[in-house]
Amino acid sequence: MQQKTPLSVVIIALNAASQIEACLKSAAFADEIVVVDSGSRDDTREIALKYGARVLHQDWLGFGRQKQFAIEQASHDWVLCLDADERVSDPLRASIVEMLQAPRFRAYRMARCNRFMGRWLRHGEGYPDWSLRLFDRRVANWSEDEVHEKVLTTSPAGNVQGDLLHESQESLTVYLEKQDRYTSLQAEALARRGKQVSFGRLVASPLLRFVKFYFLRLGFLDGVPGLVHIVIGCFNSFVKYAKLHELNEKGKL
Repeated sequence: MQQKTPLSVVIIALNAASQIEACLKSAAFADEIVVVDSGSRDDTREIALKYGARVLHQDWLGFGRQKQFAIEQASHDWVLCLDADERVSDPLRASIVEMLQAPRFRAYRMARCNRFMGRWLRHGEGYPDWSLRLFDRRVANWSEDEVHEKVLTTSPAGNVQGDLLHESQESLTVYLEKQDRYTSLQAEALARRGKQVSFGRLVASPLLRFVKFYFLRLGFLDGVPGLVHIVIGCFNSFVKYAKLHELNEKGKL
């Protein structure tokens, strides 16, 4: 029987005591779990140690660089990157274990299913939300983006079956506060790259986004949570470009 490729699960965390236990349980099939904590003041570290994880501290570097630091600490080259509020579903675990017997690719995407306002979203922006999270770190790395980071790979990527479950417990108020921070970071990154925004893009971007996800991607089938999720995404697009315009105007003064 062919030996399974060893796998490290890497998790970044901060004050995630209410979430990380379920994440760790779902990742127990891995050969190693590494948790990189950026200064939790709750029981995150203690819970991770209880489940046999190797826990390291790293001051916050931004999402992309923090995740890159995490994969560099792993003992194995194949890594599965998780956030503390994510869980590996049983079908996804089975697919990963089978794939690791004889990988055909060196990077893999998986469908990410988001729970929002108490409902698992199955359409629109909320699903399948393909995410490249499983890869050989010798051919892939995380981008340095402070927010909306992504995996960059020089190798073709395949898909594994089964959902990565994003079980966020945050309230709508907390979610909106987070989106405000994210749009600011995005606008600042665009401004640093010298990007400009036209009136047409400011108006058209959220409108086209709504048509795409609510109608073409059947977001209306997710009821009120689906509508709210998509409208917030459209508003984020508008606000991001509005903030970019503001930064550009300030730069002219």
